[in-house]
Amino acid sequence: MKELLEKILKEGTVLEEDVLKVDSFLTHQIDPELMSLVGKTFADKYRDKGITKIVTIESSGIAPAVFIGLELGVPVIFARKQKSLTMTTELLTASVYSFTKQTTNNISISTKFLTEHDKVLVVDDFLANGQAALGLIELCQQAGASIEAINIVIEKSFQNGRSLLEEKGYKVDSLARIKSLKNNKVHFVEEEN
Repeated sequence: MKELLEKILKEGTVLEEDVLKVDSFLTHQIDPELMSLVGKTFADKYRDKGITKIVTIESSGIAPAVFIGLELGVPVIFARKQKSLTMTTELLTASVYSFTKQTTNNISISTKFLTEHDKVLVVDDFLANGQAALGLIELCQQAGASIEAINIVIEKSFQNGRSLLEEKGYKVDSLARIKSLKNNKVHFVEEEN
């Protein structure tokens, strides 16, 4: 997606050879026009697939997930990283290691929102080592829901997330695939025609 690639080049900051900061439009402040385009781009690929739910993880996955859900006219569920007082029973749970935060969280979704009747798009802001996506997949499996694809806004293709998910049989669809972050510069994967 051309607009996303341009935004990454213009506003993204390479902090290390494996860390890209995009807080001005995705991970802290949200660019709603860009997220609307992200939502439409993903939704256009899956309009005829019978999607019933969008599943993401808090917090940076919520914005793209909401715009996809809006375009498809389906609910968005986000896995909570911390249980609230209202989330006490009937929970699907999984452990997820965060590459960026270097912590492990127990994520959860209420069983009343995700069932074996659901056909899901899993959505996240970044794909690095695939741990967030695997945690969301585990929650969907516990519910008996089927997964159509994993939708990622920005993929760090130099890390093993995509291969890990594809080896398990999941379709991975990313809008921006980064080949490397060497020399403080973003290098994109050339798209195959």
